[in-house]
Amino acid sequence: MLKYVETGIVFQEIPDEVTLSVNLSNCPCRCPGCHSQYLWEDSGQPLTPHSIETLLKKYAPYITCMCFMGGDAEPAAVNMLARHLYHSHPELKVAWYSGRTRLPVVICKTYFDYIKVGPYIKHLGGLKKPTTNQRIYKKGPDGIFVDITPRFWRMDTEAKRIY
Repeated sequence: MLKYVETGIVFQEIPDEVTLSVNLSNCPCRCPGCHSQYLWEDSGQPLTPHSIETLLKKYAPYITCMCFMGGDAEPAAVNMLARHLYHSHPELKVAWYSGRTRLPVVICKTYFDYIKVGPYIKHLGGLKKPTTNQRIYKKGPDGIFVDITPRFWRMDTEAKRIY
């Protein structure tokens, strides 16, 4: 069963979206240098369609996207929750951050608007580094996913100019 440890409204995980980030526990990837090692443990509250609806009652007026952060131990459950959102909240974008290199066959991309793949490899850096192995894709109007990873590099440059 998928469990979530915490949620938060974030602005940089998904470009152009105000995102409710849902941090899922029991991560099997265990990337060396991971900044969220507490998510390796099997802890937190069950994430179900009912608990998603409870979260949305609180956050729906403020968000445009929900992002599952993890869930690689149970991709079929992530897919089921994405399907629930796709059908019950079509106005809401759905994203998934996976630490896997490839999507599992149980994932139906129809239910997602954004998908990030790739383990964290410390010496390559995260999405903000041009050297990263990670990639994030956005579904276009034609249903084809396009690599938007370079947008994170521009975001990082723009943030440095602001501060």
